Amino acid sequence: MEEKIIAALEENLRVGERIRALVPEIGRTAALVIGCLRAGGKVLTCGNGGSAADAQHIAAELVGRFKRERKALAAIALTTDSSILTALANDYSFDRVFSRQVEALGRPGDCLLAISTSGNSPNLLQAVRAARSAGLKTCALLGKDGGRLAGQVDLSLVIPSSDTARIQEGQALIYHILCDLVEEAFAG
Repeated sequence: MEEKIIAALEENLRVGERIRALVPEIGRTAALVIGCLRAGGKVLTCGNGGSAADAQHIAAELVGRFKRERKALAAIALTTDSSILTALANDYSFDRVFSRQVEALGRPGDCLLAISTSGNSPNLLQAVRAARSAGLKTCALLGKDGGRLAGQVDLSLVIPSSDTARIQEGQALIYHILCDLVEEAFAG
């Protein structure tokens, strides 16, 4: 058991070291989100499974606070309204559960942040297409090789791992850094 624990910790550290190469992209993504919020826009977040929970976590940190007091920042997790999600999945398809919400809620100047370990989720691909059509900026937290999403967003942060758990851990590290940078810009 101890060997498995040590192996997981060591792999997490290796992925963390490889994330250093993403520093410029992390900075650009933070600047994109800060610019959106400063201009009166909002951040829409989405993902499936564990990434849905991460989308909610990010929205909560922006609306609430991360480390320090500051004004509330506009963010909505598109993963939280069970009536909307089930109606859209039933009436359209699961592939449209996020894109339809982007159509309803997204405005030019807003930002969509998609989260996926594979980068190939059909509902996220459709959400990004809807966001781009509506004039939103788009960014994604991804894993593996970034999948199809990597080439369809304005900014992509691809965690250099093929292990889902390590990808999710790296994504959490990055979105905590993003929340800290965004909060610093608004904390005064």
